[in-house]
Amino acid sequence: MPDEPLGTVILTLKEVSAYLKVTERTIYRLVAGKKMPAFKVGGSWRFKKADIDQWIRSQSENAAAAEGSANLGESK
Repeated sequence: MPDEPLGTVILTLKEVSAYLKVTERTIYRLVAGKKMPAFKVGGSWRFKKADIDQWIRSQSENAAAAEGSANLGESK
């Protein structure tokens, strides 16, 4: 993988599960709900590492925005 251009690293479901430190079932659930970027090759799910990293950033931003909104309601 080190010789692959940036953004072209492809991960398996098992690798994404280990990368995010969650169960494979959790990954299946996120993919089935179209909450995580993925694509199928044959019958197997695959993930672009760059897409997963962007998804992580967006999840962090969404969580921060939600927390900020909750705090606005408490400041009255």
